[in-house]
Amino acid sequence: MPSTHEVTNQAAPLVGYNLFATNRGLHDALQFNAPGLGTAPLHDLGAVLGRAEMQEHARLANQHKPQLHSHDRFGRRLDEVEFHPSYHALMEQATAAGLHGTPWVAGGQAHVQRAAAFMLFTELEPSVLCPISMTYAVTPALRANAAIHAAWLPKLASTAYDPRLLPFEQKAGVTMGMGMTEKQGGSDVRTNTTAATFDAQTPWGARYRLVGHKWFMSAPMCDAFLVLAQTDAGLSCLFLPRILPGAAGTRNGVFIQRLKDKLGNQANASCEVEFDGALAWLVGDEGRGVPQILEMGTRTRLDCALGTSGLMRQALSLALHHTAQRHAFGRALIEQPLMRNVLADLALESEAATALSLRLARAFASDTEHELQMRRLLTPIAKFWICKRGSHFAQEAMECLGGNGYVEEAGAGVMARIYREMPVNSIWEGAGNIMALDLLRALRKGGKEGDCVTALQQELAPARGSHAALDRFAAQLFMRIDAAGEETEARRLAQDIALAVQAALLCQHAPSFVFDAFCRSRLAADWGHAFGTLPASAEFDALLARAMPH
Repeated sequence: MPSTHEVTNQAAPLVGYNLFATNRGLHDALQFNAPGLGTAPLHDLGAVLGRAEMQEHARLANQHKPQLHSHDRFGRRLDEVEFHPSYHALMEQATAAGLHGTPWVAGGQAHVQRAAAFMLFTELEPSVLCPISMTYAVTPALRANAAIHAAWLPKLASTAYDPRLLPFEQKAGVTMGMGMTEKQGGSDVRTNTTAATFDAQTPWGARYRLVGHKWFMSAPMCDAFLVLAQTDAGLSCLFLPRILPGAAGTRNGVFIQRLKDKLGNQANASCEVEFDGALAWLVGDEGRGVPQILEMGTRTRLDCALGTSGLMRQALSLALHHTAQRHAFGRALIEQPLMRNVLADLALESEAATALSLRLARAFASDTEHELQMRRLLTPIAKFWICKRGSHFAQEAMECLGGNGYVEEAGAGVMARIYREMPVNSIWEGAGNIMALDLLRALRKGGKEGDCVTALQQELAPARGSHAALDRFAAQLFMRIDAAGEETEARRLAQDIALAVQAALLCQHAPSFVFDAFCRSRLAADWGHAFGTLPASAEFDALLARAMPH
């Protein structure tokens, strides 16, 4: 058959590059937040994640969705989820990199290193990181039950991936999930109806039997979960294993009703479950389930910010790579003035998100008074602002590729996958309004143990006098914080605190042209939030060169 045309002016795939070596903003943020941190493991991981075979695993894991097998062919309950082999290959790589519970035994700057590695892995494939994130976050919450913590910590921190459905004693490594949301409650978990009835006192403490449901429970093939249920004393936190401890390998009374059919997050299984006499052990004080499980939730909120920052970086890399090769109207797209403005603006947003996310990770790695206050303040701010910007960012980056960016092409259309993935981090672990309200609670707490405002003043102090726009913005910001009281203004306050902190961080560890462009755009009174609106004075050449993925 004769050829009708020759394919020209199409960009080659972005493959075979080192995700860490080319991320200059991440390098500078790491140097600032973890000085002296050895980056060789990150360099090695970045090289692995950029390989063609890993990209193919990411494609296949999303293209072949998890499958629920509720019963075997004889009618017996199975309640098992089958994953494509590529899912397991990705999980094996993530656990080998220590992205789950490993930092809790490694100590030192391992938490900041893990944050950077989590961002890198998200660039490749984010949805398999759901059980990885929950496993990381669960460990400090388990300290409230010393016996379970001692028994499970070595397996939670192990870099071995073991997907077999066995008692934890027989496994090389384990993963954990969580279950809070019920049909009637959503974020209002105090309306949960799942009932926990005392069963027995055991070496792991008080054991209960659960009857009820969870409307969302992600990663149902994890080895155990933290769940909320109503005991006689009120809403309590309980540890629920999939397989009961002991050699018999008895399955717990957890029945998967169906898997969720989601917009994105395709490689990860999210499900609805019923509890029918499921056995679970009390973690923490009875009736104090919400603050107990939120100790886990705050760290998964950190991962929402880290994950969105990683997705931003990958979307930016794809846009830069494409526009450097694609030609229109006589020159490369990246040479067109308006496209240069869009790309440089996206590069600014990406670097600012990275800066704020890693700063929050540092706050979780230390328990000094200042870091505790910054953790309380920055968690809802970073979760709100970075995740809110994510979907807008992905849409603009997709537009840089035109129709090619919109095409799925059997999972090979990475930009489309990123776009579908972006909303989940904004919704999961508390949507925007929950984060804004959490910020107000943090600001209203007075006294030595709750003075987030003083901590914020100290955080912005190093950048004072560096840029007139930032000085004006910060002065007005603190006046608004002093008068804060209206819930209707909480989202704007969260946005503006995020912008001020991002500016102060860029002042301290980014080149001056990055800091100046950020202040002249984001802190200007007439900023319209649309990408591609940087002032003509911005150093476009320098901004684009800094952001290029090769």
